[in-house]
Amino acid sequence: MKILAFSDLHRDLNQAEALTRMAEDADVVVGAGDFASAHQGLEETIEALSGIETPAVLVPGNNETHEALSEAVASLWPAAYVLHGNEVEIDGRIFFGLGAGIPTTPWDWSFDLDETEAEAALADLPEHAILVVHSPPRNHCDTAGDGMHLGSTAVLAAIERTDPRLVVCGHIHEAWGQTSKVGGTEIINLGPSGRLIEV
Repeated sequence: MKILAFSDLHRDLNQAEALTRMAEDADVVVGAGDFASAHQGLEETIEALSGIETPAVLVPGNNETHEALSEAVASLWPAAYVLHGNEVEIDGRIFFGLGAGIPTTPWDWSFDLDETEAEAALADLPEHAILVVHSPPRNHCDTAGDGMHLGSTAVLAAIERTDPRLVVCGHIHEAWGQTSKVGGTEIINLGPSGRLIEV
């Protein structure tokens, strides 16, 4: 299976057009959150991606809520599934998704989960799934510009428990393009440029 994965588009409509072209070479498209910017521009961005007819798996970032993303996708992008603490099977592969900023961010507008909420939402993550999260696991692809590790302990524990086939994330812009491993599981902080991944 060939996956086109990206994160943190933040209303970049030109890049959305580029991703739409790239999707022609993929079996599944994965968007790991932050389609909007501080809750602005979500519908326009989803509409710009809606020409993608390949099955797509999306999670909300901290810049849009689960509810808002679900509503936009339902009306604009019929090929996409929105996941937030649940899963979908595509071509025999299980994709499990969890969005939001984890742990909570300093911004009062942000769509966040604390570590306890994230742990509960990840309780049903099956073994060997493809895990799509907005926030990276702690100490992996999560280093901010000031050197602080901003990832989630709950996401890390879930990876250690279930040995996913692949983990893709975003959220920490300074870590775009970074990869890491937890056991045998590859973790990729995507960024908006789009990455083709074979699984």
